[in-house]
Amino acid sequence: MEANGKDDLKKPLLQDADAVAVNMAQLSDSRNKKIRTLLFKVNGITCASCSNSIESALGKLKGIESATVSPLQGQAVVKYVPELISAKKIKEAVEDTGFEVDEFPEQDIAICRIRIKGMACTSCSESVERALSMTDGVKKAVVGLSLEEAKVHFDPNVTSTSRIVEVIEDAGFGADIISSGSDLNKVHFKLEGINSPDDFTVIQCCLEVLEGVNTVEINQQEYRVTISYEPDIIGPRTLMHCIQEAGHGSSTYRASLYIPPRQRELEKEHEIHTYRNLFLWSCLFSVPIFVISMALPMLPPYGNWLEYKVFNMLTVGLLLKWILCTPVQFVIGRRFYAGSYHALRRKSANMDVLIALGTNAAYFYSVYIMIKALISNSFEGQDFFETSPMLISFILLGKYLEVLAKGKTSDALAKLTELAPETAYLLTLDGAGNIISETEISSQLIQKNDVLKIVPGAKVPVDGVVINGHSYVNESMITGEARPVSKMPGDKVIGGTVNENGCVLIKATHIGSETALSQIVQLVEAAQLARAPVQKLADQISRFFVPTVVLAAVVTWLAWFIPGEVGVYPSSWIPKGMSVFELALQFGISVLVVACPCALGLATPTAIMVATGKGASQGVLIKGGNALEKAHKVKLVVFDKTGTLTVGKPTVVSAVLFSNISMQDFCDVTISAEANSEHPIAKAVVDHAKKLRQKHGAENEHHPEIEDFEVHTGAGVSGKVGEQRILVGNRRLMHAFNVPVSNEVENYISEHEQLARTCVLVAVDGKIAGAFAVTDPVKPDAARVVSFLKSMDITSVMVTGDNWATARAIASEVGIQMVFAETDPLGKADKIKELQLKGTPVAMVGDGINDSPALVAADVGMAIGAGTDVAIEAADVVLIKSNLEDVITALDLSRKTMSRIRLNYVWALGYNVLGMPVAAGVLFPFTGIRLPPWLAGACMAASSISVVCSSLLLQSYKKPLHSRVN
Repeated sequence: MEANGKDDLKKPLLQDADAVAVNMAQLSDSRNKKIRTLLFKVNGITCASCSNSIESALGKLKGIESATVSPLQGQAVVKYVPELISAKKIKEAVEDTGFEVDEFPEQDIAICRIRIKGMACTSCSESVERALSMTDGVKKAVVGLSLEEAKVHFDPNVTSTSRIVEVIEDAGFGADIISSGSDLNKVHFKLEGINSPDDFTVIQCCLEVLEGVNTVEINQQEYRVTISYEPDIIGPRTLMHCIQEAGHGSSTYRASLYIPPRQRELEKEHEIHTYRNLFLWSCLFSVPIFVISMALPMLPPYGNWLEYKVFNMLTVGLLLKWILCTPVQFVIGRRFYAGSYHALRRKSANMDVLIALGTNAAYFYSVYIMIKALISNSFEGQDFFETSPMLISFILLGKYLEVLAKGKTSDALAKLTELAPETAYLLTLDGAGNIISETEISSQLIQKNDVLKIVPGAKVPVDGVVINGHSYVNESMITGEARPVSKMPGDKVIGGTVNENGCVLIKATHIGSETALSQIVQLVEAAQLARAPVQKLADQISRFFVPTVVLAAVVTWLAWFIPGEVGVYPSSWIPKGMSVFELALQFGISVLVVACPCALGLATPTAIMVATGKGASQGVLIKGGNALEKAHKVKLVVFDKTGTLTVGKPTVVSAVLFSNISMQDFCDVTISAEANSEHPIAKAVVDHAKKLRQKHGAENEHHPEIEDFEVHTGAGVSGKVGEQRILVGNRRLMHAFNVPVSNEVENYISEHEQLARTCVLVAVDGKIAGAFAVTDPVKPDAARVVSFLKSMDITSVMVTGDNWATARAIASEVGIQMVFAETDPLGKADKIKELQLKGTPVAMVGDGINDSPALVAADVGMAIGAGTDVAIEAADVVLIKSNLEDVITALDLSRKTMSRIRLNYVWALGYNVLGMPVAAGVLFPFTGIRLPPWLAGACMAASSISVVCSSLLLQSYKKPLHSRVN
């Protein structure tokens, strides 16, 4: 914003408070753009050029903030201002480009993430999900038990984030908004020099009129301002400068960067401390009760004083136990009452219901015993006052250990978020590119196009491009690649990686949420929130599990009480000082407690959290449990050739003429035709043709323009240069246009195809003028990967658009038996479907652009070599670096994870299957062994801890091929 503009703005703002309010309202109306998001399917997208054409068409429309089209998923995400353009207009614009819009939402879609507090088991998360799904305006809600988060898709015209929070709180859980979808790029400033509330208004107005500012939130109590902005348009230093420039008269505003504490870490620490303190308080009462109930009576004469009568048959020991037990039952254990109330109110049952039933049964029966002893001169009965506090203590200990262990399941993700350095060296350059000054700034203040200095040993703060210097950068923390990567001018660098030796200057290209590091974190968080199909088993069990357990507890009590009263079993079975009713009650309570389904709900999400985090740290991004579950079943892997099995950087090794055309004219028409193609082979041909032009005396780089340019997918390109019709492509293209292929040309093609080279033919006016032989070397590890996959009982297949001879040569070199060649992108998808018809789960490995239809058609799509654009690709698995070993890592990690999930179910259900019969007293008639309620509670806590610790063992996962080679 111009300085004069600011002065003009300040004058009316300083008149009086009313004028300030009026100006602010006017500015808000003109600048406060409500941005909506549309997510919809587009049919017919086959490659990156398709998505680019849609993005270009949408980008020309007024009111479109951003448009991203994924060629892999065939999805479009459009952010727009509804006041300037309607959703219908967006749909029409897409259809005008020649593509069919499918699954178009009638309403706008907004997405928010919410932290949920108080969920104890699967039934809790299901209850929240059910409550959200029934809310008007909510289109989709996913609740993650382990992450304690919900991701909600909703129509902002019907409902709001505050209403969604209310729904969660009405269901009996705490809720805090993490993000609302439009606040990915935020900066926080601490304000100084504020003298009155009007100063806040002045600052807010000055910020809101800036282009690129989405929202401005001011906390007047803490003198802080939070700004959501568009990094392509504006940056944090500009915002800070604007605040300081807004000062007037005696008011001098100052803004300093404020980094708020990480909410998730604070909440996790608070949860850990809460459970620890509750457990310690519970022990303070439970230990004396245990001593009074079990230790002192066995140590006469030290315990004799407990038998002194207070009144009638009420003893000192009984009275002390009641006094010590009551605070544990109703104060420390009140969370179980609250949880039970909310669960029953929403007509469901969870762990809290079982614990509340068990502890209340023990407590109130003991109170009944105490009252009878108080009013009777001869009554004798056995109380269970020790059962309730000890049971609650063990459960709280289990929850404390569980939250400690759960915190470690996201360690890999936490390490990723901490990779970015806190500071960076900002350079100021003059017009000639000379360094004027060097300033150390916070990484939070970096803006796009900033020039940064990266010294040896320092971390790269943001994604960028090297503009000066040479060094080796260790990218292992992002890509898993142990060897440092050479970086020279023009090379990309990733934020969070370490500069090993030389000093380099980089230009910032991606900041904030756009960096590869941020996108990886977002991707992994989304994966951890997604629910795996295997988890449906736990969800289905939890729906009827608690009512079944309650019924089993009642049946157990009746099965021991009625036969005991009738005299079916001998009275010698009944322990001394205990009645038939009390023995039956203990068995019933033990069944209630030992069968809590906590571990069942943790079995799948904890394993997925650890696996996705571990995969991300090794350069393999697995998008959730669904991808994991599909990947472990894969028995057939289909590889693309160019850029996947081969290096992907073709070079021309031979160029020959078959007509009287001059080499310069031959190169000119070739460059004109191939310059518009994005294919790697086309680029190699263009580079070689340019060198040939210079070698044959061409003085300038000018080449004629092509008209009627057309891409023939999987065959080549065509067009007109002047009056000449030009074709550049393979043999199939020549046959399609009835161009004769002479024996001389055929021999040239056959000779080079046997050497695994691709021949590019150039035809001018229906006659082949010449050809280029292009080679693309096979990756060094390709044969080893194919061999290792075979040892995993996985068949490898190659599918390519290249000719049969070249395809067979490459396949033979890497050890692949099944080959499909001369296949266009849609044909690749058809081949995938043919293989799937045999009942074999298929994975497709490709570069994510021309292979997009096949990647989508496959059971598991793996995009290889995605680099810093990893998060915008929509494959099931994203392999950050172009390393085929990661294909094995992804498949092996999925197998290990699914195996761990099954083991977790064994731990979870094993305690119940084995524990419930023992708790019900099956062994008691034969061995005298019974499971007291407090010990049943310890077993229940142990099952949850066992499941989480079992999942944590995935942290020790190592790449199978890498470890075997070493």
